[in-house]
Amino acid sequence: MGRLTTHVLDTALGRPGQGIRIEVFRLQGGERARLTEVVTNDDGRCDAPILEGEAFVTGEYELVFHAGDYLSRQGLESGEPRFLDVIPLRFGVADASQHYHVPLLLSPYSYSTYRGS
Repeated sequence: MGRLTTHVLDTALGRPGQGIRIEVFRLQGGERARLTEVVTNDDGRCDAPILEGEAFVTGEYELVFHAGDYLSRQGLESGEPRFLDVIPLRFGVADASQHYHVPLLLSPYSYSTYRGS
């Protein structure tokens, strides 16, 4: 069964990104529909897949990580305005029967992502 998961790792502090709010959107025909919202647990993951089964279909998605609030809580301020605050990650799902794992590696001045498994 296909599913979407994520994991946030704080590369500056060397630990999971706890308590990060993530909004999930589906993009279709120029429209952006909000599907759900999740918060990372103590391990920087979500307690369950973000989307799975019939809710997870082929198409384009966006995960919006509210990283600025997390970085502030960690004492990793970058000034005002924040260098990183809200991080949108857009990606495509070509085969919704597969597992799409979209992690975020985060620091106060950079981030990266990849498709994991």
